[in-house]
Amino acid sequence: MPFLRTSLLSAEPGGVVESLDELFALAHGMELEAANRYDDLAEEMRKQGKHDLADVFAKLGSAEREHVDSVAQWSQSRRGKVPDPALVRWQTPEAIDPEAAAEVKTSRLMTPYRALAMAVRNEERAFAFWSYLAAYSDDPEVKQASEAMAREELGHVTALRKERRRAYHREHAREPSAGSGTATLQIDARRLELRLADQLADLERHMSGPSAVRTRQLHDETARMADAAADVGRFPASLEDKDSLEIAEALVDSYLDGAERSDDAARTEHLQQMAERAISRLAWLRSLSAN
Repeated sequence: MPFLRTSLLSAEPGGVVESLDELFALAHGMELEAANRYDDLAEEMRKQGKHDLADVFAKLGSAEREHVDSVAQWSQSRRGKVPDPALVRWQTPEAIDPEAAAEVKTSRLMTPYRALAMAVRNEERAFAFWSYLAAYSDDPEVKQASEAMAREELGHVTALRKERRRAYHREHAREPSAGSGTATLQIDARRLELRLADQLADLERHMSGPSAVRTRQLHDETARMADAAADVGRFPASLEDKDSLEIAEALVDSYLDGAERSDDAARTEHLQQMAERAISRLAWLRSLSAN
């Protein structure tokens, strides 16, 4: 099925919706799960003292609860009753990617912009899900309602993208301007990749066995990535003084952001490939830190 080619859906939905009652139950459950996840993240951010992020997730949770109420009202108007969760016959896709949610709790570089970027991705996945159901439903009413849900999610995507853009400008407005006399010295991804390669070499000297072998492989790959990362991204030079985890995370963000902003297909593909390798490297470094 062509929709499975999209990276937004990691697996085929477990079936097709056979009735409006089931559709409303499914939509209600997905929106409720998203609201609960965002509320949990807001509470976690408050515990960590990250109040700006807590505010972002609290607003996202509140918006999702408005969606929950909207689905309930829609069900009441069309079917004369509120959604029944017992009608959901198969596991729905995660409302929020579990790995992304886990990263929010542990990341040293999480910002409102990145939090909103995650929310955009979640809404895009929901749009893909409902579009899939609309494409493969045999029931005209279910197809029409699924299309309406997809349009609704697309509206959420548009609104969140605007919020994300505002967050981006707010965060970068705090940076010194180039002509201010206090501008921060900037470096590119190549410099950071080379610095990370040095740190990986240091790590390897204190290791043995499979861990040392894997770290050597990452060192060699990082050195090759440096050659491909010239003129990619802009970072404060002070980032070179940070530890390997923070540098690796900053590089992942740079490649992902660059791929998202690029309007050149070849460059987008190049940066996506760089991001995949950088994500794998970050996962390995996090596993070392956890151990």
